[in-house]
Amino acid sequence: MEFNVKKLASDAGVFFSRAMQFTEEKLGQAEKTELDAHFENLLARADCTKNWTEKILRQTEVLLQPNPSARVEEFLYEKLDRKVPSRVTNGELLAQYMTEAASDFGPGTPYGKTLIKVGETQRRLGAAEREFIRSASINFLTPLRNFLEGDWRTISKERRILQNRRLDLDACKARLKKAKAAEAKAAAVPDFQETRPRNYVLSASASALWSDEVEKAEHELRLTQTEFDRQAEVTRLLLEGISSTHVNHLRCLHEFVESQTNYYAQCYQFMLDLQKQLGRFSGTFVGNAESASPAATTSPPAVAAATLPAVPTIPVVPTIVGVPNTVAEGVLNPSEVKPPASGTRRARVLYDYEAADSTELALLADEMITVYSLPGMDPDWLIGERGNQKGKVPVTYLELLS
Repeated sequence: MEFNVKKLASDAGVFFSRAMQFTEEKLGQAEKTELDAHFENLLARADCTKNWTEKILRQTEVLLQPNPSARVEEFLYEKLDRKVPSRVTNGELLAQYMTEAASDFGPGTPYGKTLIKVGETQRRLGAAEREFIRSASINFLTPLRNFLEGDWRTISKERRILQNRRLDLDACKARLKKAKAAEAKAAAVPDFQETRPRNYVLSASASALWSDEVEKAEHELRLTQTEFDRQAEVTRLLLEGISSTHVNHLRCLHEFVESQTNYYAQCYQFMLDLQKQLGRFSGTFVGNAESASPAATTSPPAVAAATLPAVPTIPVVPTIVGVPNTVAEGVLNPSEVKPPASGTRRARVLYDYEAADSTELALLADEMITVYSLPGMDPDWLIGERGNQKGKVPVTYLELLS
């Protein structure tokens, strides 16, 4: 116990001495050992790396999990070294609500069928988002966090030790300087008068004491300088390792971009598939709605039909053998319809489209076709012609040209 008290008192004395010396350096009242320019550049580079790594880490966490409460919960689970519970994504929750709504509205109704289709796509989007978050956390967030909690803590610890070694070195330099000044003063004022031999003896004794003090201070300075140089070399090696950290973070950044690219590519493909499914079934849904609501036959045409001049109305007549009928039981047959003399328009295809049956026309992205509308058609569809080929095409896949 006595040893611990003495050590505690000694450490407290060293701490206050260093604090006083540090304050005098800030006020310009004490000399300070300066590090070389290369070492200072390494320190500045390390501080810059630490600051920007923290900002990138925090903002990436916000990107992957916008809910601050969820981020705090994940942080606590991580600190407690416990597995983070699985959390339902927003897309998966939306898919659940759509599926339940379809069950209430009737899965056989047009609205119910569409809700099921969209809900399934939202579920796939949610699963893709979950995989992206998992991949980004492992390949990007974890290396950044390991640097801040591992390598940077080691660098900070060694920098603090170097700072203490520098303060000790400056203190030894100041002690040696004072000892030399006292020795020179003692040697400069001895009294050699024979009438006062006692003063001469005292002066010679003081000079010898200060010489011993100078030797002791020089010995302490050499030891302190050696410790300072050793610690500076250790710290320098750690700071130069920041270059390897940058290389590692660069690789992790590439993996993050690759994960994000795959995620958005999957989302794009899922939405394209959904768009095709909705475009394929939209005619059926509208036909069911018109049959269920007699007033639907008098509803105004949609925007696509309004922008394209329609051919004159063809009256519905009984089917006669050998005479093709354009409208049979309310179902259009594009192959039996001739384009109007005027009112056709050119259109550019935006996406590839696979024909669902013989009444539809398959499309290739960026190709040009001729389109026009027919009376009684679903406003989401047009008649498209490409050479001798003719069929229905969805308006959402086209860019109408003037």
